[in-house]
Amino acid sequence: MSDSGTVTGETSPVRKIIHIDMDAFYASVEQRDNPELRGKPVAVGGSAERGVVAAASYEARKFGVRSAMPSVTAKRQCPDLIFVRPRFEVYKAISRQIREIFAEHTPIIEPLSLDEAYLDVTENLQGIPLARDVALRIREKIKAETGLNASAGISYNKFLAKLASDHRKPNGQFVISPEMGPAFVEALPVGKFHGIGPATSAKMNALGIFTGRDMRNQTLEFMNANFGKAGAYYYWISRGVDERPVRANRIRKSIGAETTFQADLDEFDALVAALKPLVDKVWRHCEATGNRGRTVTLKIKFADFEIITRSRSAPTPVAGRDDLERLTCGLLEVEMPLPKRVRLLGVSLSALQDGDDPEPQLTFGI
Repeated sequence: MSDSGTVTGETSPVRKIIHIDMDAFYASVEQRDNPELRGKPVAVGGSAERGVVAAASYEARKFGVRSAMPSVTAKRQCPDLIFVRPRFEVYKAISRQIREIFAEHTPIIEPLSLDEAYLDVTENLQGIPLARDVALRIREKIKAETGLNASAGISYNKFLAKLASDHRKPNGQFVISPEMGPAFVEALPVGKFHGIGPATSAKMNALGIFTGRDMRNQTLEFMNANFGKAGAYYYWISRGVDERPVRANRIRKSIGAETTFQADLDEFDALVAALKPLVDKVWRHCEATGNRGRTVTLKIKFADFEIITRSRSAPTPVAGRDDLERLTCGLLEVEMPLPKRVRLLGVSLSALQDGDDPEPQLTFGI
């Protein structure tokens, strides 16, 4: 990127932000530690009927296997898929190693998960002038010390740095300079924007918004009216503008998942069935980060859009997925029979703490 330090006509320095993303992290660790797995399609996760893929090697991804996919589906798509049980303590130890490498270059590190982080290297500890060279040095050291590959995106804001890291995966890096930013976003389908999921993408498509250019052509008022609080964020990122700072030692206070139904529900069994994948999703994030929480919250949105929440706090952190499901379903059972049909359910876990680590724990959003 252009590391000249300022944008013409402005006094504020151009930020230099790196997004580092380890390549197929869990699966790569397993292939590193077990030579028999190298070059083969590997899925980290449970192979049982209700199992879910936590990570997939690049060999498995060629068959369409991806994280969060049910194990049964993954096996169907790739009959030779090898399932390996996750070893989160090992992944956390390697993640600490990687963080130490980051810290040699900057104290401004915002972890997103065990395998992903933002770094602000506008002023870096080693005085390296170009952000791309900082990223290269970090990637080389990660490879030398752990044997694993990392990809990097370098840009002047977080949104573009994250986009850039996807651009040359695996084991590559890409720079989006201030001159390139707006044009890069312009051609991007909205579904590729980080933070825009399938439901929002479908809503945008229904409004005639298919690309960054389409989004940029909308007024701020239009975006706010249709997308609420997120409208302003979408408005600005479609112009390549993202002022969010890299937040060192960010600690996530809760994790949650929710789903809106195609048709409103009111039967207890149907609602419990709908809760199970939400519990799975929340617990996967607990396992991936090592975080555990004490407070379980159930969110219910009725057909008339009224929202109620019900919470229960345990004296000790929720120990397992089945406990989380039991507590969640217990909260629902107390409310039965419900006064109205339900259009949305949500599950969240808060009062988070790391199970065995006093330092701020790596977390990811949902």
